Amino acid sequence: MSVAALRRAARETVSGLPREFWWLWTSTLVNRLGAFVATFMALYLTLDRGYSASYAGLVAALYGLGGVVSSVAAGVMADRLGRRPTLLVAQTGTAFSVALLGFVHDPVAIAATAFLVGMASNASRPAVQAMMADIVRPEDRVRAFSLNYWAINLGFAVSSMAAGFIAEVSYLAGFLVEAGMTAVCAVVVFLKLPESRPAQRRAADKADDVSLGTVLRDGRFMGVVGLSFLIALIFQQGAIGLPLAMGEAGLTAADYGMAIAVNGVLIVALQIPVTRFIERRDPKLLLVVSSLLAGYGFGLTAFAGSVGVFALTVCVWTLAEIVNAPTQTGLVVRLSPVHGRGRYQGMYSLSWAVASLIAPLMSGVVIDRFGAEWLWGLCAVVGTVAAIGYATLMRRLPAEEHSGASRTPESSTEPEVSPA
Repeated sequence: MSVAALRRAARETVSGLPREFWWLWTSTLVNRLGAFVATFMALYLTLDRGYSASYAGLVAALYGLGGVVSSVAAGVMADRLGRRPTLLVAQTGTAFSVALLGFVHDPVAIAATAFLVGMASNASRPAVQAMMADIVRPEDRVRAFSLNYWAINLGFAVSSMAAGFIAEVSYLAGFLVEAGMTAVCAVVVFLKLPESRPAQRRAADKADDVSLGTVLRDGRFMGVVGLSFLIALIFQQGAIGLPLAMGEAGLTAADYGMAIAVNGVLIVALQIPVTRFIERRDPKLLLVVSSLLAGYGFGLTAFAGSVGVFALTVCVWTLAEIVNAPTQTGLVVRLSPVHGRGRYQGMYSLSWAVASLIAPLMSGVVIDRFGAEWLWGLCAVVGTVAAIGYATLMRRLPAEEHSGASRTPESSTEPEVSPA
């Protein structure tokens, strides 16, 4: 591809999106540039504090439990109070709790604070996704979600390399950097982002409000949530099982930082062109292939023993992530009614939060009792099950439900962005 063609593709990728989207994108990028806790918690607890892999798994599980508690509650809050207040509360709480985590030393205090960090940090996810769906036109949403995911991983690629070296000097500095960057995100939201929650058009619309019961009774959507949980369970191993396995192999925090940075670098390089390629492909095939790549990509980690080989396995499951992220997110939005986006996104976020709760426990226990090879074999099995599940679920979906049609006609219900 020529330079001119690349420039034209770049212009087409970023053009036509509203200003509010770019402020939300900027907030996401700043947040991920300061990411530290989720990536290096396991190494902090095992290498710096001297705790066992099982304790590190327990703390990470409590972090995930905090996310479970806040996922649905934040989704309801985003629908009832608004996306902007939810983001402000979540980001302010995250900044405070992350800073606190750097100063506590008692095992119980560490575990309790990790729970608060998980609760606060995960609360922003339903609001961000609902706001993005509110302010971006339906035909631009897959592109917008890809750009946001690209920002997440650009920040992650930079922060993971930097944080690895910061950890060699001071873990506390990493906690304080993340707290400061998250506080900056809250300032951006406060100053630049208006509320985007759809206004009810008529008093009669209130009878059609979406409740949590509505979401739970939506079998098609809950099937997507369940399969998302399986995929999230696999991807969580990049932050939990992988650093533990590399630590057992005698590698350092900086080694892990370099290996996991490959994930972010590849996504930064490939997410946009791959998304342009897959936008009109069969979502069933994309989700099946990405599930298999995820499961067997982590499965290959059983054969890794050096930084280079670990990095190669990261390349495989990163391809799965690049394909899965925009495809699944687009499917979730299309299955969500406009006035229930917060609750639907909250339930979708719950699948990742529950995975954050279960994956650390699974990783620590399996590695301690059976060895890391069993963990990677289990990932391959879960990926295969998810692939079969997607093939079955997508076959049963009516064509219009997963080809871009929205359950509530966008032409009549698309919201106007209201002033802050």
